[in-house]
Amino acid sequence: MTTEVKYKITNITEKIPSGSILSKLPPKAQQWAESLPWEQRRYFLSLCHLMCASSPEMQAEFLDDYTADGLVSRMLQDTDTQERVNTYLQRFRIPINTNQTVLRSYIRQFFIHSSQDARRQPEMYLEAALRLVVSTEEQNHFFNYMLGFEILKMIFQMSWLQQERLTRIQKNQEYFIKTYIKPIQHAHKINGIVVPKDERVFFAKRDYFVQQPDIHEKKLIELVMATFTTNIVIDFGFYLIRHVSYLFFDYDYIYNLEQEGMFSQ
Repeated sequence: MTTEVKYKITNITEKIPSGSILSKLPPKAQQWAESLPWEQRRYFLSLCHLMCASSPEMQAEFLDDYTADGLVSRMLQDTDTQERVNTYLQRFRIPINTNQTVLRSYIRQFFIHSSQDARRQPEMYLEAALRLVVSTEEQNHFFNYMLGFEILKMIFQMSWLQQERLTRIQKNQEYFIKTYIKPIQHAHKINGIVVPKDERVFFAKRDYFVQQPDIHEKKLIELVMATFTTNIVIDFGFYLIRHVSYLFFDYDYIYNLEQEGMFSQ
């Protein structure tokens, strides 16, 4: 019996097979896991068990508490990406900056948003969160998420007339309406933010069409998270940064007080 136990413990320290779970880790993480003595491996396995057994929301809370400070520190070192994001935020007249406080808040929000997406694809959540921790490229995606989310918040707060004006100046209007405007207007309707009445009657239509949504910041964040997945938000921000002409924006035209033009219903 003693010989068998010694054999098993010794065998644990042998090289991890190429097809094992640990082989999928980054090389340094794999080396660290392989170097752990038996006592510490038990702690490692306990943590793995707790993470797998926890709900996506609890995973999000743990990852936020455990990683956010380190992530903020690393992101603040990426001054080039920060500057690009800040430039775009200024272009859209969004009064925030990618400082430590904002980044810290957005990291927590990203984990929470990802945990909501996990209800559709639960096996993808933890993988996505870990990639954010270990990959510089994924951390750049986080900046894309932040920019995309802020622009979607801006559109959420536009009247339907202002959304139409924004759509008019886009190159691919059909895609823009389908991908962004229609989901936002649907969210407006089902949440009672904009309530169309007698949609085919011009004067009744004009009242709700020019109505400026009044949405509290917390509710606004919840609405964007419920309407769009993290992937859609990240892609939106990525396209904004990489392609100057992806979203045309004319503040004076969009927010002009004149009432003209409506979507055909």
